Amino acid sequence: MKKKTTAAASGAAKRRKGAPAARKSAPGRTGTKRTGTKRAGTQAAGTKGTGTKGAGAKAAGAKASTRGAVAPSDKSTIRRLRAQLARAQARIEELQASSETDFLLDILNRRGFERELIRSLSFIKRYQASGALIVLDVDRLKPINDAFGHAAGDEVLKAIVAAISDQVRASDVIGRLGGDEFAVLLWNLSEIDARAKAAALEEAIDRLTFVFRGSRVSAGASAGVAILTAHSDADRVLDEADRAMYVRKAQRRHDSQGIPEDPGGYSALRSSGTLP
Repeated sequence: MKKKTTAAASGAAKRRKGAPAARKSAPGRTGTKRTGTKRAGTQAAGTKGTGTKGAGAKAAGAKASTRGAVAPSDKSTIRRLRAQLARAQARIEELQASSETDFLLDILNRRGFERELIRSLSFIKRYQASGALIVLDVDRLKPINDAFGHAAGDEVLKAIVAAISDQVRASDVIGRLGGDEFAVLLWNLSEIDARAKAAALEEAIDRLTFVFRGSRVSAGASAGVAILTAHSDADRVLDEADRAMYVRKAQRRHDSQGIPEDPGGYSALRSSGTLP
């Protein structure tokens, strides 16, 4: 009886000793299973995510491709709008040119000439070039208009522009500042050459003669010169040339130069006080 009790107690003790070991090993087995499950879940998630991303990228590419495509109707609209834009730009250029052109004489008006003068001065300042501005005033245009009408005066102005054009180069610029006043922008010449050119322009205009209603008349012009330098300003050089022109006009009136002999109708008009 005592042996059985001892054996039972020994067995219970062994079971108590073995129980912690069993409990220790259980988490190990359970952890292994959970780790495996987690890895499997991760792989599944990774596979699923990759698949979703790939599908999303394909869908985005298809959408971009759809956006890049242009329907035939859209192409037609684009062509039409481009043609309208080209016509509008051409019209703008045409209007700008007309706003800077003298319609009667087909040369620059004051606005266009001043724009060219400013541009030229910028070039001169940048590249240390040279130039000159000549302002010409027609001496007897008003009496001609009064005696023979504005159509006669217009004919005189056209002939004067033709005479000026014959005396300058294609690179030079001619403009009408207003009424009977003209300006010429000359490139690359010295002050001596500029003054010689002004005298040549006066002489060429003085030689012009016209016959209106049986009367032979002439006009003439007085020229003033301003030299363009890197320090020149558009307003100042215009004023300088204008003042020089008025000095020259007074000189011509004083010594009566540039008034040609004319035994015909022009002399009669002058003696009657119609012409100076």
